[in-house]
Amino acid sequence: MPKSSVAYVCAKCDTQFMKWTGRCLECGAWGSVSEIMMSTPSPAENNLITTAPVQPIALASLSTQNLPRLTTNINELDGVLGGGIVPGSLILLGGEPGIGKSTIALQLAKSINGALYFCGEESPSQIALRAKRVSADTLQLVDTMHAEAIIATIFAHKPPLAIIDSIQTLHTDAVSGEAGGIAQMRACTTQLLTAAKQTNTAILMIGHVTKDGALAGPKTLEHLVDTVLYLEGDRFREYRLLRAVKNRFGSTDEIGIFTMTERGLSEVHNPGAAFIQERGDVVPGSVLTCLMEGTRPLLVEIQALLTKTTFGYPQRRASGFDLNRLQILIAILQKRSGLNLAPYDIHINVVGGITADEPAADLGVCLAIASAYKDKTLSRELVAFGEVGLGGEVRPVRLTEKRVRECAQLGMRQIILPARAALPATPTGLSVTPVKNLEELILKA
Repeated sequence: MPKSSVAYVCAKCDTQFMKWTGRCLECGAWGSVSEIMMSTPSPAENNLITTAPVQPIALASLSTQNLPRLTTNINELDGVLGGGIVPGSLILLGGEPGIGKSTIALQLAKSINGALYFCGEESPSQIALRAKRVSADTLQLVDTMHAEAIIATIFAHKPPLAIIDSIQTLHTDAVSGEAGGIAQMRACTTQLLTAAKQTNTAILMIGHVTKDGALAGPKTLEHLVDTVLYLEGDRFREYRLLRAVKNRFGSTDEIGIFTMTERGLSEVHNPGAAFIQERGDVVPGSVLTCLMEGTRPLLVEIQALLTKTTFGYPQRRASGFDLNRLQILIAILQKRSGLNLAPYDIHINVVGGITADEPAADLGVCLAIASAYKDKTLSRELVAFGEVGLGGEVRPVRLTEKRVRECAQLGMRQIILPARAALPATPTGLSVTPVKNLEELILKA
C-alpha cells in the first residue's frame, strides 16, 4: 500500500515545506502555503510495470512533406515566424504592459478566418471596443478563464487559430493554487500544448513580463512552447520590434518592425529609411551606423554628447547601447587615439528606440564621441560601422556587402569601414574609406 505523508506547498511558486509557515520563504507571498497529502509508492509497487508499451515508429515511414502554414496579411509577422503559423503549434507572445500585445493579437485573429479569441483579462464588450479600432468586426469571442472549458471549445470547433489573452488569467482543476501562480500556468500550458497537437489548432498565448523582466515568471513557460515572441520597444514611442527568441519551425534571426497608429500596428516595410528620415539638423556628435537585425540592414543614428563634469567622477550614460561596452570604448579612445575624455560626462543615445547590441556599432559610437569632443560636424551622408578591439584596431563584421548596398540605396555618399573587410565592388556614387585603427579614423573622418 502507498504511504501517505503531509507536506505544505505554496500556491504561487509551488515550493514545498516540511511545516506550515505564514509566508513563503521563496516568493515572499503571505498566506499562500497550504497543507496537502502526498502518497509515496511502496518499494514493491515501484517494481511493477502497469503501463502498456508504446509501439516505436520508423522514421522512414513518416511523411516529410511540410505542413501548409497559416499565412496572414501581416508580412512582418510571417517573416518572424518563418513563413507563417505552423498548424498545431503553441506560441507565446510576451512584452511590457501597453506595448501592443493585444492589438497585434486582434489583428492576427482578424486575418485568419474562423479564429477564436478567448477573453481572460477583459470582458467581450471591452475587447469589442478595441476590435473596432482595428476593424476586426467579424471576430469570434469566448468569455472563459477555465482551461478545461477552453480545451473543450477547441475540440468542439477545431479553429485554425485560438488566442488566449492571457495565460496568467487561466486556471485549471488539475492543480491547486490561484490563477497566475507557477503551478497553474505550467499545468494550463501543458494542457493547451496537448490540445494543439491533437486538434492541429495553432494556439497563441499572451504572457506578461514580470517586474524583473522575465516572461511569465523566471523562464517558466519558454521550454514548453514551440515559439516565443517578444514585442519590444518603448510604449511612449511609435516603433515596435517583434523578435523570436525561440522558434522550432524557423529562424530566430528575423525581426518585424511596426509603428503604432490609431488603426493598430502598421508594418514598416523600409525601416532603414524610416529611422533616418526624421533626422534633424547635423550637429557635432551625430553619425549614422548600419546594424543587422537578422538578415535586414538598418541605418540608425547614434548621438554623443560631452559636457564638462561637475563631480569628481565623470558620468557615463547610454540609451540603446550597452554601458559596459561604452566604458571599454572610452578607455580605448583615451589610450589609443589620445583623446582626453576624463574631464567629460559622456552620454550616448541610439535614436528610434533601437538597441545597438552588435559589434558593428563600435565604430559609429567612437566616431560620434570623437566628433563631439572636437566639436566637428560630420556629413549627413556618412555611415560608419565596424568592431573595435582593445588595441584600437578596427575589425570587419559580417555581411559587409549587404550593409554597403543598403547604404547606397538610401543615398549615402561615404562609408567608413574596416580596411580588412571584403568588398567585391563599390556601388556607383559611393566613396569607401577603409581604416585600420582609431587613429586613422579620427584623421580621415
